[in-house]
Amino acid sequence: MYSEQPKKKFYTPGEALPKIAAYCAYQERTTKEVEAKLREYGLNEDEAGEIVIRLSREKLLDEERFAKSFVRGKVGIKKWGRRRITQELKQKGLSDYCIKAGLKEIDGDVYYQNLVDTLEKRNRVEKEGNQRLRRQKLTMFLTVKGYENDLIKMALDDLGKEPEGEE
Repeated sequence: MYSEQPKKKFYTPGEALPKIAAYCAYQERTTKEVEAKLREYGLNEDEAGEIVIRLSREKLLDEERFAKSFVRGKVGIKKWGRRRITQELKQKGLSDYCIKAGLKEIDGDVYYQNLVDTLEKRNRVEKEGNQRLRRQKLTMFLTVKGYENDLIKMALDDLGKEPEGEE
C-alpha cells in the first residue's frame, strides 16, 4: 500500500493574486521567488508576469527593499561579509543596482567590529597550536564568511595586541 501525493491546487489569476499578495506581505521576496510560487499555482508566464508587475506597482514586491533588508539581516545576525552577501544576492537573481543599494546599508564600523568579534570567537575555539597554521585556518574561516582579505589581515594583525591603556 502506498500513500498518494496530495493533488496540487491550481488557481486562476484572480484567485492567485490575494494569495501571492499575502505571501509578499509576510516577508520581503524577490521577483524570482514570486514567479516560482506563481508557477506552482499553475499560472503561465504571461499571467505570472502581469501579477508581478501589479505587485511591484502596489509596492508589495520591491527588490531594492529586499536587498536592503537581506543585507541588514545577514550583517546583523549572521555576521556575514560583503562578498558572501553579494554572492547570495546574485544567486537570488537581483540586479547589480539592487545589490549595490543593499550593500550601502552596511555601517563600516559595525562591519569591522563584526569581523573582529567573529575572529575572536573562532580564535577561542581553534585547537591548532602552530601559529602559521592557526592563522591560515582563521583566514579560511573568515573568507568563507565573506570578509575581504585586506580586512581579515588587518584584524589578524590586531588580534594579539592589547588595546591601549588596558592592563
